[in-house]
Amino acid sequence: METAGDPQAAIHRSGVVALLGRPNAGKSTLLNRLLGEKIAAVTHKPQTTRSRLLGVLTRPHAQLLLVDTPGLPDGTRPLDVAMREAAEAAARDCDVAVLLVDPTRGFDGLHARWLAELASRRIPVLLVATQIDRADAAAAPWPPSEAGAASAALRVSARSGEGIAALVDAIEARLPEGPAHFPADQLTDRPMRFLVAELVREAAFLELEQELPYRLAVEVVEYDESDAALARIRANLLVERASQTPIAIGRGGEKVRAIGIRARREIEQLVGHQVHLELRVKVDPTWAKRPNRLKSLGYR
Repeated sequence: METAGDPQAAIHRSGVVALLGRPNAGKSTLLNRLLGEKIAAVTHKPQTTRSRLLGVLTRPHAQLLLVDTPGLPDGTRPLDVAMREAAEAAARDCDVAVLLVDPTRGFDGLHARWLAELASRRIPVLLVATQIDRADAAAAPWPPSEAGAASAALRVSARSGEGIAALVDAIEARLPEGPAHFPADQLTDRPMRFLVAELVREAAFLELEQELPYRLAVEVVEYDESDAALARIRANLLVERASQTPIAIGRGGEKVRAIGIRARREIEQLVGHQVHLELRVKVDPTWAKRPNRLKSLGYR
């Protein structure tokens, strides 16, 4: 903060920035782009993000606490409730909201409700059209006529980087004055076990077909970094029914092996050294129904 002894000192800003939007609006992809590192699982399927994930972006005169949030599922299972609560809590407690909209799908009633509620609490809202590297998104009209309560309307592509610098500047300008809350080299408050589990689940989402990914969770049961050059990880793919086990394993183990290969590649990029990853499929019929189990998996 500015002091009398140094009138040229820059004001330092910090605060919580909620990334909000419907499933597949690009929240997790944007978080990874802003951080310059991949910590959030990203797929084309809904429910890839199941809980709040904090990313810490430290700049010379600001620290942005970026909160990735799930989309809002309609179900009543404890997992669905936990996902809705994570998004609603982020919207309720943020200093700046970034409301992401796929412009090809348009601005709808949910976006309008979020915008009105946030504006009523005097929380600055940046309305952001995403994925504008796609021709159809770039051609879609923007901003929508209902955007009057937003502080600003921007267009970005997390993949190409277009508009990202302007978005970061717009967020920083609206943050309150305050000190940094995390060391400059810290990217998240989540433990490595959670990030690893999310990357394994991302691989399972991409390798498995139909509904099974939505009925699957990942539990890291061992994470051994005693060898600085090699992390040894054991994890369980949790399915709800015994009949799902052969689907997750695949013929001759081909599916679980493909999940492991894909996940290991991503984990090695995250940790910066080699990884030995052992995956097993385990039946846990109630993992999505018990709040305590959801908590142990990092979803509450």
